[in-house]
Amino acid sequence: MKDRPNWHQYFMEMAFIISERSTCLRRKVGAIIVINNQIISSGYNGAPKHVRHCSETGCLREQLNVPSGERHELCRGIHAEQNAVIQAAINGTTIRNASIYCTHQPCVICSKILINSEISTIYIAEPYPDKLAQEMLEEAEINMNLVDRETGIVKKIL
Repeated sequence: MKDRPNWHQYFMEMAFIISERSTCLRRKVGAIIVINNQIISSGYNGAPKHVRHCSETGCLREQLNVPSGERHELCRGIHAEQNAVIQAAINGTTIRNASIYCTHQPCVICSKILINSEISTIYIAEPYPDKLAQEMLEEAEINMNLVDRETGIVKKIL
């Protein structure tokens, strides 16, 4: 019998399941916002509502040869973290002092949104090389932790 997952494994696995809805052709990302072990909101990366997805139009970033981690504005998609924050706002739910579980480390744009949303802790499964994002999160005193999907062991990054 498989061991019962701890909370970190449980929420991170849910973030990966959510990422399967992504329509991004480059990287599927999922995020889930949690307060007191209760799910508040979730999001995945893809085009905004009522706009064709990259899976239909092709990847603008690939067409323009934009390297990963650069020129985030040159993309039809909205990031998973952004969608999770927006969904909480649409539903009138505060995310102050919440935790967010992300399949990937937030970029600098998402990091700024999470800082102003007053998220207290970020849990990630996969690092993403964005030095400015890390510097801003550290300065804002936002905790960021790496979660091992297999064991649920958490390693503090910031």
